[in-house]
Amino acid sequence: MLLCGVMLAGGVTGCGKKEASLSEEKIINYDMPAEGEKIVELNIKDYGTVKIRLFAEECPKAVENFLGLVEQKYYDELIFHRVVKDFVIQGGDPKGNGTGGESMWGTGFKQEISSKLCHFEGALAYAVASDKLNNSQFYIVTGDTVTEQTFEQLKAYGKTYSDQVKQMYYEHGGQPYLDGDYTVFGQVIEGLDICKKINDVAVDSKSKPKEQVTIESMKVTEYHAQ
Repeated sequence: MLLCGVMLAGGVTGCGKKEASLSEEKIINYDMPAEGEKIVELNIKDYGTVKIRLFAEECPKAVENFLGLVEQKYYDELIFHRVVKDFVIQGGDPKGNGTGGESMWGTGFKQEISSKLCHFEGALAYAVASDKLNNSQFYIVTGDTVTEQTFEQLKAYGKTYSDQVKQMYYEHGGQPYLDGDYTVFGQVIEGLDICKKINDVAVDSKSKPKEQVTIESMKVTEYHAQ
């Protein structure tokens, strides 16, 4: 179960030519949670804690599934089995090789793709296989520099962006190639530096860290502004 979108020198290929017109919507990735809102703390062994906001109003089933799996301790002791520099860190597979994982209901469920959420650096999304169904595997975007050339390439794939969204990609970096093909349902609000440290680990030919990066635990907690 891998991300289908990959970058190639001088071009891009994806899971299909899909419209991802982001022109008028208000982008909400970086809106902070309300006081007392549910968030998830991802505790990574030897690295620290990553705090994530979830967007239940945009992706209700995706968030329900993630919260359910967290409360079941499904993710505890699993590894990040795939790390691609300046792209993503990916985990959530009990098999640890990218071929396993299931939703809290035991079967995959349809994607919920919101035009208000983009693949900026720190975005949380579900990885899918060829069936395009969400299960347990997820990734966090560690991002790359985005330029005007990036958006010129994306026009050939039916993906057009407003000046506002382009500017946000220029400022934050990310992976606009993935927009419209995967369910973005959360955003790192604290600990992005930890994700980027993991993004620098040595990996093997299959992009698996040579030294395990382990999710010690995940828990649901409340957001409180400091």
